[in-house]
Amino acid sequence: MKTLESLNNYSQFVEIRRDIHAHPELGFDEHRTSEIVATKLREWGIEVHRGVAGTGVVGVLKSGTGGRTIGLRADMDCLPLQELNEFGHKSTHPGQMHACGHDGHTTMLLAAAWHLSQTRDFNGTVNFIFQPAEEMGRAGAKKMIADGLFERFPCDAVFGLHNFSIGNVGGFALNDGAFMASSNIFKITIKGRGTHASMPHTGIDPVAPILALATALQSVVSKVISSTERALLAVTQLQGSVAPNIIPDEASLGGVVRTFSLSALDRIEERVRTLATHIAQSYECEADIMFRRASPPVMNHAKEARFAADVMRELVGDEMVDDQFPGVLTAEDFAYMLLERPGCYAFIGNGEGKHRLEGHGEGACILHNASYDFNDAIIPVGASYFVRLTEKWLNQG
Repeated sequence: MKTLESLNNYSQFVEIRRDIHAHPELGFDEHRTSEIVATKLREWGIEVHRGVAGTGVVGVLKSGTGGRTIGLRADMDCLPLQELNEFGHKSTHPGQMHACGHDGHTTMLLAAAWHLSQTRDFNGTVNFIFQPAEEMGRAGAKKMIADGLFERFPCDAVFGLHNFSIGNVGGFALNDGAFMASSNIFKITIKGRGTHASMPHTGIDPVAPILALATALQSVVSKVISSTERALLAVTQLQGSVAPNIIPDEASLGGVVRTFSLSALDRIEERVRTLATHIAQSYECEADIMFRRASPPVMNHAKEARFAADVMRELVGDEMVDDQFPGVLTAEDFAYMLLERPGCYAFIGNGEGKHRLEGHGEGACILHNASYDFNDAIIPVGASYFVRLTEKWLNQG
């Protein structure tokens, strides 16, 4: 594994990562985190721009006279989750936790920025994009773009990394197409007329149609999506009466839809709306349908994906890079950036099961787990990837 020599002693970045982990902040509230990022970038002589989409930070570093540009992105926000870890850097904010590794993503990009600021072995401009509010469908990437991200900080291409539970710690996984799914949520409320449960004939029961609808939705994907495609619809919520002897005025269900194409999403949404409307009508009820498209699928660009994979192989070897990784049904709002600019999103291996933290016990590797912790051993690997990617991209031609 050829991590950069300057990053072999990465203890200063472990300290930064664990400090951010101990002080997690939710989307658009990353004030302390963005202050740390901005302060470090300034210390290293990097031009700093704050307030992009509120708490977003962009660092700009130029070297030479080249006109090529590249964007490197990391997310900064945490999840609304109570941490169960008991190690020294556990969350100090009740109900908030870095359970997805954004503390590590931020730190890897900071480490890359530090190295590039010291060596400046490239010809062009690198934009370090520290994004707020990736989690919970808050679409911080979309808001940065709306705030003029790519007009103010031109990028010929954009790249990002996310830690993931793949077998090789410090290995990489990517593909050159649909990498992560679109994220969408729905809630359907069926409205009837409430009454006492002992006199159902005096009301219009919305519970029976909501149960029929819940069953019907389970077969939507198989009915409208080709067997050669992958998609998911999950009913995860049901709500009826607050008391066992009351037929309520309304009942509702909710869930998620994930697809790798917008055409598949269109077909699923149309079917959901049709089923909800017709089933409600068959029970003399009305259906109120909310279907929200939170983020599109993450679609890597083939040229940039191949470029990224070549850099990865040079860094960690062929056996540590899977460039045919099947798309996963998780979602990421980096998708919005890939709609605006060519680029590639990839996974870096955080390990499987649990990893041991020196002097701090163990942390789980599974994302969105209350016992999760980012694996500090991959900080120099991810940072080295960003550095080599920048140097090769900007030194072309």
